[in-house]
Amino acid sequence: MDEAQLPLFPEPDGMGDGRALRDVEYIHTRAKKIINRVPEASRMPFRYTINAYRGCSHACTYCFARPTHTYLGMDAGTDFERRIVVKVNAVERLAAELRDPRWGGDHIAMGTNTDPYQPAEGRYRLTRGLIEALIAAGNEFSILTKSPMIMRDIDLLADAARAGLVRCNLSIGTLDTGTWHASEPGTPPPQRRVEAVGRLNAAGIPCGVLVAPVLPGISDSPEQLTEVVEACVEAGAVSISAILLHLRPGVREVFMPWLGEYRPDLVQRYGELYPSSYASPGARARLASQVDEIVDRAGGRAVPPSRTREAA
Repeated sequence: MDEAQLPLFPEPDGMGDGRALRDVEYIHTRAKKIINRVPEASRMPFRYTINAYRGCSHACTYCFARPTHTYLGMDAGTDFERRIVVKVNAVERLAAELRDPRWGGDHIAMGTNTDPYQPAEGRYRLTRGLIEALIAAGNEFSILTKSPMIMRDIDLLADAARAGLVRCNLSIGTLDTGTWHASEPGTPPPQRRVEAVGRLNAAGIPCGVLVAPVLPGISDSPEQLTEVVEACVEAGAVSISAILLHLRPGVREVFMPWLGEYRPDLVQRYGELYPSSYASPGARARLASQVDEIVDRAGGRAVPPSRTREAA
């Protein structure tokens, strides 16, 4: 388990905001620690993270965080989407840990495991409280999200941007309506995310885009990639990078049955593309080069995923 926690206490559903699934169960817990250190062996380009929630009702078929629910005795499928763990003391724990003389003030990434602006945030407002604590401490941070709910906190983020503390990224894998609805059934429409990119940058809050994940044979056609990249460049994205789907153990067991129903013609191809968690370096390099060329033609700025603060 990547966070130390006290026992979990379920709370009956029915008090969430109107966007939450009606049968979502919110499970309250009090975290012993909220700033988590990323293992040195990780491919992530950051060393510290905060996740106020575990599980995510965005229900993305490919979400790499799904297996973390098994650490709690729950499953990586329906439980991950419908049983959301809420660290109700996240804000007070963060304030205390930032005051600790042993804390070195390192950059902290938010949204690296589950979305900080998933529907539960509309009710609990933990992400907003975490941002307030980080600003008060003058601690640099970044946010990755699939939700335009981030606009709710534009006042705080603008303050943080003026102090040079924040960088945001919106994850927008495709603008194709069918692909979006099938693969990310609980997320807000991607066009609204594009609009959020524009509004954040207009407010002086640097915001880039991760075209992620790109699904081979589903969202990787030249037309689909061009559509999303050009829209994000027009919105003023300060950087754009693409990440090809990866299928870690525990995720594959959820994704492949979905693929078998949605696109059975691709099952064999995926088996060949993903003998392990990652597609070949050549496949990843080809995608990066293709997206870079589109960004260049559109007059935007491409940034390799290794230089971003977040990963999808």
